[in-house]
Amino acid sequence: MSAGELLERSLAYALGSVAEAREVGLGRGTPCGEWNLGELLGHLDDSLDALYEGLSGGRIGLLPHTGRVCGFRTRARAVLGAWAAGPPEDVLVGERPLDVRVMAAVGAVEITVHGWDVARSCGRPRPVPDGLAAELLAVARCVVGEEDRGVRFAEPVAVPSRAPDGTRLLAFLGRRL
Repeated sequence: MSAGELLERSLAYALGSVAEAREVGLGRGTPCGEWNLGELLGHLDDSLDALYEGLSGGRIGLLPHTGRVCGFRTRARAVLGAWAAGPPEDVLVGERPLDVRVMAAVGAVEITVHGWDVARSCGRPRPVPDGLAAELLAVARCVVGEEDRGVRFAEPVAVPSRAPDGTRLLAFLGRRL
């Protein structure tokens, strides 16, 4: 699956989860230990902003945005439109170059997993589709190192080796199912 397809499928999955968030309070707890649902949605918005910046301008700033101009659905469309318009080959993250396909794949992991977090916070079981999860698990294993544990991700959670790919992806990233 191409990075663009991965990004598109991740956004579609997350859109379904975010749609449920309107019906619950933003102060509700999430699987992301220290964030409530409102903070998680803000982080997801920041992720989409960064993807859009990289795809449309070839550079991701290191300072967070302060305003929310449009909703998640609009941001998702903007990200996909920027991909379809032909993003640059490399994106600068601060001053470091990053292959745009790697950025898109890592963004797809972020969007999907936080989409699951949102659904879980809303009390709605929403498994990550296995085909998507298998692709994302391969990406996550390449980019999440031990130095990320305890900082950006919890320790991996043990699951049976025959667990579905979605379960293995979430467990690898420290989610308890």
